[in-house]
Amino acid sequence: MERIQQALAKARAQRQTGSATRTERSTTPEISQSVEEAWAALTPFKLNRDLLKRRLVVAAERGRDAAPYDLLRTKIIHQAQSNNWRRVAIVSPDIGAGKTTTLANLAFSFERQRDMRVLCLDLDLRRPTLHKILSQTPDHSMADVLDGHVRFADHGVRLGERVGFGFNNSPASNPSEILLSRAARDALDGIERDYAPDLTFFDISPLNVSDDNIAFLQNVDCAVIIAAAESTPMKRIDEAERQVAELTNVMGIVLNKCRYISDAEEYDYY
Repeated sequence: MERIQQALAKARAQRQTGSATRTERSTTPEISQSVEEAWAALTPFKLNRDLLKRRLVVAAERGRDAAPYDLLRTKIIHQAQSNNWRRVAIVSPDIGAGKTTTLANLAFSFERQRDMRVLCLDLDLRRPTLHKILSQTPDHSMADVLDGHVRFADHGVRLGERVGFGFNNSPASNPSEILLSRAARDALDGIERDYAPDLTFFDISPLNVSDDNIAFLQNVDCAVIIAAAESTPMKRIDEAERQVAELTNVMGIVLNKCRYISDAEEYDYY
């Protein structure tokens, strides 16, 4: 806990400087031909719909099961555009809340949003799972991209025409040093400059795992906190909200793994 508090204090001090940079970056970039070409050059995403369904990526198909993710997508777009936010962290208080599965579903929901480009980057360098959920076998990791050893153009994959992914093929040996390095910040700025996404989502490790993910929050505009119904205690949700709010804006809290019946629609939502 003491180490986390030290990380919070350090990140708060650095956030004052970083906020000006994020404000400058949030100006809508002009889409150039080179951006179009960069997206077109990304390796196409290989779909296995049967595996996706078994791994609870239900938003890969339109329909009732995808509706909650489409609603979440719309709320994210509204808040992001209202506040001029472009970088969104997806985080949870503890492991097992379903943050990565939520992002995987959101990616397919955004792919149906035809007037936006979105990047989904797996920066959970300690326990990467996004590639497993989406049945992908990357040759490199985002750690290689952030270190400058691999270009994102040679690593990223593209879902449809508007959603890009950056996966990991294994855990990184030094996630703290990578995520908090200037090289990582420069690499992320370069990716945004080359691909001009409307939104970039970062899947980062749970808040209780380490302090590097907490400090990384100073590099984003806001965060969505994913909590698990009947699993994540309210105390942990409150703590997570307080920790995140000290470093960036809290876009909202999503209660995942929650089943209820809507009186209006009589739908079962999960």
